[in-house]
Amino acid sequence: MIIDGHCHAGKGDQLSAPWSTNAPLGDYLRRARAAGIERTVVIPAGHGDYARANAELAQIVSRHPRRLIGFASVHARRDVGRVFEILARAVREYGFRGVKIHGYDAMPTREVCDAVRRLGVPMLVDVIGKPHFIDLFAPQYPDVNFIIPHLGSFMDDWRAQQQVVDQLARLPNVYADTAGVRRFDYILQAVRRAGARKLIFGSDGPWLHPAVELHKIRALSLTREDQSLILHRNITSLIGLKVASPSTP
Repeated sequence: MIIDGHCHAGKGDQLSAPWSTNAPLGDYLRRARAAGIERTVVIPAGHGDYARANAELAQIVSRHPRRLIGFASVHARRDVGRVFEILARAVREYGFRGVKIHGYDAMPTREVCDAVRRLGVPMLVDVIGKPHFIDLFAPQYPDVNFIIPHLGSFMDDWRAQQQVVDQLARLPNVYADTAGVRRFDYILQAVRRAGARKLIFGSDGPWLHPAVELHKIRALSLTREDQSLILHRNITSLIGLKVASPSTP
């Protein structure tokens, strides 16, 4: 079983970058199937109205219910006062299993963390190369599991990635995904220092090729046990998913 823990889907409304314009899944789903990836966590493209984006993502997930797992998004500043309402609808009505916060929107606030804790789901937090924020929210919410994509920096900031490796080893409720990490030795260091139980395979699709990102995990030459942790067991444990192999595209 292989689960991709980080992929985008749907249309953004800002037309300012690929991640806020359009994230079509057609090519991704074909590539993922060819690579042996059976299920994928999908999050909305950047959007000015995440309540709307979550609803649109729910429609996408409903078309591929045995392949896609929804994570909701919310804007910590713009959605002040209605964060729980937005996220509760996504989790309780749409069946989403996590929350994504992007630092380019705003870092997590207490309102966001309280809502996620109340809903009992993990939070994927892109800290955009600023991992010092992790030491603010993670210790304050020890009963919330935080997943840090790209080992802390999609922009290949080695300082940020090194700090996240340190935090993985030190903070019990902090995990990281491997999406887009170009400095391979930091993935290897994370396994050696924090253990395979702290890493999650992610591709950052549809823009990055899932087979290429998956090869990084294969190249670690892990034991079967450790590889299974990274490829599916860690994420299924965090989101409370009972694994069933898909039978439809």
